[in-house]
Amino acid sequence: MSSPSSHQLHPASVVTSAGAPLRLYGKRIAVRPLVATDFEAWSEVRHRNGEWLSKWEPIKSTYLPDPSTNRDAFNNRCIARDRERQTGGSYAFGIFIDGSFAGEVNINNVVRSAMQCGTIGYWIDEARAGKSYMSEAVLVVSKYAFEELGLHRMEICIIPRNYNSRRVMEKLGIREEGLAERFLEINGVWEDHVRYGFTIEEWQQRRDQLTAEWLQ
Repeated sequence: MSSPSSHQLHPASVVTSAGAPLRLYGKRIAVRPLVATDFEAWSEVRHRNGEWLSKWEPIKSTYLPDPSTNRDAFNNRCIARDRERQTGGSYAFGIFIDGSFAGEVNINNVVRSAMQCGTIGYWIDEARAGKSYMSEAVLVVSKYAFEELGLHRMEICIIPRNYNSRRVMEKLGIREEGLAERFLEINGVWEDHVRYGFTIEEWQQRRDQLTAEWLQ
């Protein structure tokens, strides 16, 4: 068993360049990077939603500690996410509703140079589903990607039968681009994914309407 001090390795200083903690807000939600002290809340939600989530996620490695049961593994996960944020490769956020952890939304696979793009991934507690919290979270991080990170394009890829996730795209009016066959290995199967695209030009055109509806 590790010592209590080891649980503080991940800096609570997940901060902006101005030195303030990184926090993003919608009308009803806040998103921020997870830290070691979120372990209990994150673990409880992941355990309670095991069946709800497993069919949409890659199979867990049998060779690595499970961060949902191992505090040190969760702490290491937080450290890795922080390093990825600092190097600009990805930006991972917990979603909080009324101060309680409810899910995650991430900007992954950031590519700079001529592409200037990233992919958005997300999951939410089943008990919170159906209330448009995830649509709000996707828009919060999209605004951050366009206006703070300077990305040009965001992409979201969803298994065709994942109707709940596709409904998020429909609510936001994000453009469907087509089908990528056998795109990702999910739960042991190479699954087709519907690809959705959202560019900065579309954000700029719709910013006032989307902000009024979801962010203010």
